[in-house]
Amino acid sequence: MNRRAIGIFDSGLGGLTILKTLCKVLPREKYIYFGDTANTPYGSKSKQAVTRFSLAIARFLESQQVKLIVVACNTASALALAELQKQISVPVIGVIKPGAVKALQTTRNGKVAIIATEATTQSKAYPKELLRLHKNLTITQQACPLFVPLIEEGWIHPQAGEHIIADYLRSVQESGADTIILGCTHYPVIKNKIANCLGPKVCLVDSAEVLAEEVQALLANSHQLNTKGRGTLKIYASDDPLRFKRLAKNILGRPLKQVYLKKLN
Repeated sequence: MNRRAIGIFDSGLGGLTILKTLCKVLPREKYIYFGDTANTPYGSKSKQAVTRFSLAIARFLESQQVKLIVVACNTASALALAELQKQISVPVIGVIKPGAVKALQTTRNGKVAIIATEATTQSKAYPKELLRLHKNLTITQQACPLFVPLIEEGWIHPQAGEHIIADYLRSVQESGADTIILGCTHYPVIKNKIANCLGPKVCLVDSAEVLAEEVQALLANSHQLNTKGRGTLKIYASDDPLRFKRLAKNILGRPLKQVYLKKLN
């Protein structure tokens, strides 16, 4: 048993959807979460900028003696994961591979669509991983750049939100895909609205559950899994921790005691 914490980071609030699932699957673990609210959204930024932010956060988490780092951000996973795995001394895992594996297990007609940020779609990280796993797939990508800022602002109102979602998903519907990867950890927050737009015959893939299983297996195989004691959570934000605390309640379903301010160097 290893009482060191699991480190998790995202560009803001979206990674809390991953954290929530991890806490459910591994309730006895300690967690340190970092939301880079000073630099959100990552989806419209360059690879160099995202890598720089990601390395700074990972080094901070490393200084907190974490045993594992989860990159709970699709953009950072697509653009910075390889560099993180080179430079960070503990295992670092991302969300792209688990999402692709789950989509492959789910699709019935071999047509898969990915909705994600501009940076994630431009990286082609999901198509590359999907085609590596199975060559005979038809893949569609759709960038949805407004989703993250709207979710971060808590501004998905019924009518306006539905019009924006429907506009972005038109090409996805036309593709005939029966499986849609939610290629941003913010998107599960509006999963029901996306599902309502696409209809009951389309399956939505959220990588959180598959990723949690991967974390559990990795820790078990390295004899670092906590099976006793109480889990703990410490959250940092790089800007406006009070706002983060207020909005995080909507995702986690419970209030946070405190969010600490930690500015990146």
